[in-house]
Amino acid sequence: MDETVNAGDIARLADVGRAAVSNWRRRFEDFPAPVGGTASSPLYLLRDVEAWLRRNGKPFRVSPAERLWTRLRTVDDLKLGEALAAVEADAATFEFLHERYLEAHSRLVNPTPPEVVDIVLATTDGDTVIDPACGTGSLLKASAARRKIGQELDPVSAAIARRRLPGARIVTGDSLRHNGIDHRADAVICDPPWHDRAWGHEELVGDPRWTYGLPPRGEPELAWVQHCLSLAKPGGLVAVLLPSAAASRRPGKRIRGNLLRAGALRGVVTVQPGRDLWLLRNPVGRAPDHIALLERPGPVEPNTRVIDLLDDDVDLSPSRRSGTDVSAYLEAQPAFAVPPLPRLLPQAGTPMTTIGDLVRSCPGPHVVVAPTGATYGIDPARLDPDFLEGLLRAAFARTPTGSTRLDVRRTQVPSLPIAGQRRYGRAFAQLKALEASLEEAAALVRLGYHGLLSGQIEPA
Repeated sequence: MDETVNAGDIARLADVGRAAVSNWRRRFEDFPAPVGGTASSPLYLLRDVEAWLRRNGKPFRVSPAERLWTRLRTVDDLKLGEALAAVEADAATFEFLHERYLEAHSRLVNPTPPEVVDIVLATTDGDTVIDPACGTGSLLKASAARRKIGQELDPVSAAIARRRLPGARIVTGDSLRHNGIDHRADAVICDPPWHDRAWGHEELVGDPRWTYGLPPRGEPELAWVQHCLSLAKPGGLVAVLLPSAAASRRPGKRIRGNLLRAGALRGVVTVQPGRDLWLLRNPVGRAPDHIALLERPGPVEPNTRVIDLLDDDVDLSPSRRSGTDVSAYLEAQPAFAVPPLPRLLPQAGTPMTTIGDLVRSCPGPHVVVAPTGATYGIDPARLDPDFLEGLLRAAFARTPTGSTRLDVRRTQVPSLPIAGQRRYGRAFAQLKALEASLEEAAALVRLGYHGLLSGQIEPA
């Protein structure tokens, strides 16, 4: 079967950004036509892309690893993981293939983002580390521990993890129902599957791991927390990534309270919108009086009294417990001003065209980015960039839902000479500045409300 590539592959071949590839597709009529894929992620024949790059004098290089990936891409998507696990390649090439595999199956595989991996590993250390939901092994591979042990439900992901971690012990199986790890570690790290209602509640009612309480059916995350604690040595560190809702859902408040009372929970850190890192320690000795609730990654220093958290809700959400600094309101207050509205006049009988026709008639090297992320290469001497950007923003704003499916190229817009475009461009720029200033004002209003409510500021 012929080798195919997507836009990301082409960008790597030519050492350019994806926006440049999108620009080529729009500007050059002879750019290869898609032969498969989807409307949002089309596939092209590699040989056609190579020929086009040569014709247009654009340097490129297809490395042996990239060539191997294009051959793997011919495999049915559902069998791509098996094909990757079976490929014969050195460690560096296999890592390259694994990265491409994650890009192609990001929604299915759901890998832990690299920046989050770094945050997790910065909170743990030790000679032995365990990941009971290791996926393809990214957390374990990044760890500096000498001994690495993992378990993974999906046999394909487990096979890939073994290839990436030849010195590690990787067990295949359901960690909650059939724990295959008979070892205790200095540190346990985990990015478990979320919201899995079929996690085994009925079968595991009397499980000895539920030291802090039987996890409710709808709280599988609290089952994973207790499973991870059971795999840690006394005093061992545990870092578990959980949805932010796990810190406040009412059914889990008893377990959260017991974790606090026992001294098992040491901190909750928001690492991404909707995602928290729970920091725990298999309790030894006296429970601490304070834990850390942090709205962003940083030094894990206790800042919240445990006794203040043991109320009717046992809400551990960092956003609700850590203080909001209202100093930005006080600093902005003396000088803050909203730009004036541009002066606009009624007009009738203006010739019209479309955004698509405007862009096609003025191709060039200057790139204008639409609110959807689409890029347009224009000649700024013939088409004013502020004018085009304003048209794109206005066209996008016309859709009540803000749909990214809107084809703005068909939008009817005024047809103007360059001098008229520049007048429009200045008005669009004024509106953009006003919009940004109003967003800043809304943020300051929220800070003002919070400061008055919390007693941090008072009326003059």
